[in-house]
Amino acid sequence: MTTRNRDGQPTNAALNRRSRVVREVDELVGLCKGIVADGIVNRDEALFLQDWLQHNRESRDVWPTSVLYPRIQSMLADGTLDSEEERELLGLLVQISGGNPKRLDAHSLTCTLPLNSPIPSIVIPGRSFCFTGKFLYGSRVECEQEITSRGGKTLDGISQDLNFLVIGIIGSRDWVHSVFGRKIEKAVDYRNKGKPLSIVAEEHFIEALK
Repeated sequence: MTTRNRDGQPTNAALNRRSRVVREVDELVGLCKGIVADGIVNRDEALFLQDWLQHNRESRDVWPTSVLYPRIQSMLADGTLDSEEERELLGLLVQISGGNPKRLDAHSLTCTLPLNSPIPSIVIPGRSFCFTGKFLYGSRVECEQEITSRGGKTLDGISQDLNFLVIGIIGSRDWVHSVFGRKIEKAVDYRNKGKPLSIVAEEHFIEALK
């Protein structure tokens, strides 16, 4: 049973930290969306983001903060942000935020940061697939049917036996964060631990069907 303080807030340390991490990551995604809205990033914006990252430590070791923080620290180590670093940082922030959802009339696009690079060859027969997000191709059931009809199998969740996680281009309203959810977090964790799991975008899945 979770104990609560006099204000009705849970006192479970692990639960409290998880809530703070979720809140920090949500705020970070929002900052990224705001910065990339005009299609450019400058030194002042980079310094502001660096300062925010330094003062919000709960999520520093949590993906995607764990990717952004060391990159921006390295870029600003000399106190400047040259044109090449500006382009690199803008690309990274677009990957985290998913870009501009208005182009697809969506509430949010998915984070592209977790995608495998280079893009792996998608082999369907004998391989296992899991789907997350909303797909332009069709419903998730229709996507799963494309796999099973070609000799592959589908899984409902992320496991060590999973070969491919396919991410729909549009973010799901059910995700814990606007641009990614728990399946993506867990898949990134497995991959970072050396599991042979590939994370691919909807467009690469469609190409494999051809």
